[in-house]
Amino acid sequence: MPSNSDYKFSNNWFVHSAKAIWDQIIPQLNPRKILEIGSYEGASTCYLIEKLGHQQDIELHCIDTWAGGIEHQGTDMAAVEQNFWANINLALAKVSHRVDLVVHKGFSDLKLAELLTQGKRNYFDFIYVDGSHQAPDVLCDAILSFRLLRKFGLLAFDDYLWHEHLPYGVDPLRCPKPAIDAFTNLYCRQLRIVSAPLYQVYIQKISD
Repeated sequence: MPSNSDYKFSNNWFVHSAKAIWDQIIPQLNPRKILEIGSYEGASTCYLIEKLGHQQDIELHCIDTWAGGIEHQGTDMAAVEQNFWANINLALAKVSHRVDLVVHKGFSDLKLAELLTQGKRNYFDFIYVDGSHQAPDVLCDAILSFRLLRKFGLLAFDDYLWHEHLPYGVDPLRCPKPAIDAFTNLYCRQLRIVSAPLYQVYIQKISD
């Protein structure tokens, strides 16, 4: 993967939180149909394009509003979206195989529902959930994503331990952990939790 200087990334979140895990997991899973919820500047997207696009054709769906969440107050989200496209185009130009990139600009609940209505239940090999950090949104993303994930596919959640620094402490409705915990508890008979550093959660679907 090219150095960050080749791309327009304003932070190293992906490198610090996910890259080391993906270096092990992605080659083993070798996904061809991928869904990403929350693309931001495209760091994880570019990783997937470069990691997989040199060896096989892939289909990659990205969902984002590019409006930002409460943690992005003061961030120029128009510039973030411009960086996404610049980075994606750079990554696409570097690979030899076909990458069918589908960008769904909008809220994830609506876009995930649209994918289901398009017949993509049990369709994706790998789904990465890194969109809204609000617990109700995360739970909705998890449930809909599980329906879109094929049997033995992998569902990954970022920011498991993320929370806002609020004057009254942690608000359980404004962080991902309670939603991810609720999802894994309710679907415990249909999934297997894959060992990974605690800041991220990886689950394998074992049944519908």
